[in-house]
Amino acid sequence: MTVLSKREQTHARILDVAARALRRDGFDGVGVADVMKGAGLTHGGFYAHFDSREALLVEALEHADAASSPNLERRATSLRETGASPLAALVRAYLSDEHLAACEAGLGCVVGSLGSEMGRQAAPLREVARGRIERLVGSVQAALAEVGDGAHDRALALTGAMVGALQIARTFGPGEQGAAMLAASRQAILAQYER
Repeated sequence: MTVLSKREQTHARILDVAARALRRDGFDGVGVADVMKGAGLTHGGFYAHFDSREALLVEALEHADAASSPNLERRATSLRETGASPLAALVRAYLSDEHLAACEAGLGCVVGSLGSEMGRQAAPLREVARGRIERLVGSVQAALAEVGDGAHDRALALTGAMVGALQIARTFGPGEQGAAMLAASRQAILAQYER
């Protein structure tokens, strides 16, 4: 096990705070002063870790992705162990009430949290976002392949449907309307794609 230096621990703490703020409040909602305060540091220490706010956002987006992707995989694996197909497990894990609640808490999928904002960001942020979207599409394509249809175009469409459903559910919140949106989307997606 690698032991992190104090500087590395501090850097990771800053990224944790920034990644949560990013998923919860969007790109414009991440302020340097608030992130540093949330990490228990002064604003003056920021430039010892990052060259710019954009550099912070790039690393925070990468950090958020690295934290949320394994959580989705764990939820899907757990569902597969109870007998769900790979596709059903992925759809149910992504469009779950737990994932919706995680998004509200500043956790969960960065694409579901930030998808509508990603295209308006500077090139370095769009590149990180594009990579996350491509990995999500790849996961969907792999799940489709296991039910006999791994076509890339279908994976693109299914990914878009899943992300859009999560974004709309976030608008309703983790209550009854958000849960109903997710349930209806799960049912419709699985009826169409899992034949």
